[in-house]
Amino acid sequence: MLRVTEPARQMVLDIRSSEENSGDLALWLEVSGAASGAFTYDMWFQPAGDAGPGDAVQTSGELTFVLAASSVDKLQGATLDVGASGGEQGLVMLNPNSPAPERPSIADRLPVDLSTPEAQRILEILEQEVNPQISMHGGWAELVAFDDGTAYVRMSGGCQGCGLAKVTLSQGIAVAIQDAVPAVREVVDVTDHASGTNPYYEPSKK
Repeated sequence: MLRVTEPARQMVLDIRSSEENSGDLALWLEVSGAASGAFTYDMWFQPAGDAGPGDAVQTSGELTFVLAASSVDKLQGATLDVGASGGEQGLVMLNPNSPAPERPSIADRLPVDLSTPEAQRILEILEQEVNPQISMHGGWAELVAFDDGTAYVRMSGGCQGCGLAKVTLSQGIAVAIQDAVPAVREVVDVTDHASGTNPYYEPSKK
């Protein structure tokens, strides 16, 4: 599963030798995230006996490695080696796997042209009717694209990640837009609700 070169194994053993009860410790490895199109990693010493059913345990000589359950598939075929960084030797992971590229949202793939009469009217409704209302709860909404009868709206501030965002969209924002602009057949929320920002609302300066 994980290939460990001899220089890497010796380096891990050397580092582990300074730990208390070093003989009981395994090197745990986990994919911690992604940066610049490659995985990032966490490595630490912990007793191999702590491994759970989904963790992958493998042994290389007197050294045990534990691959965290969430990272087993991402580390298939990877090699732990020693490399130089900034003039110093350290452990490096050579991994043939890479994170899946982030797919842009539908709105991000559309040509952004908000100069049409329909888009301008939607912007006006958001500015004059919708945002003054939802700003009282720390949120605001913006039009990011309008295409073929569909308005793509991004919600921010207090609405971003809010459990009631769907209700706000369907019963508030969508109703206001469709009442004012009959050409709008659908209002789609393209918000990244997994992240959030500090809520505020400020009317645009004319």
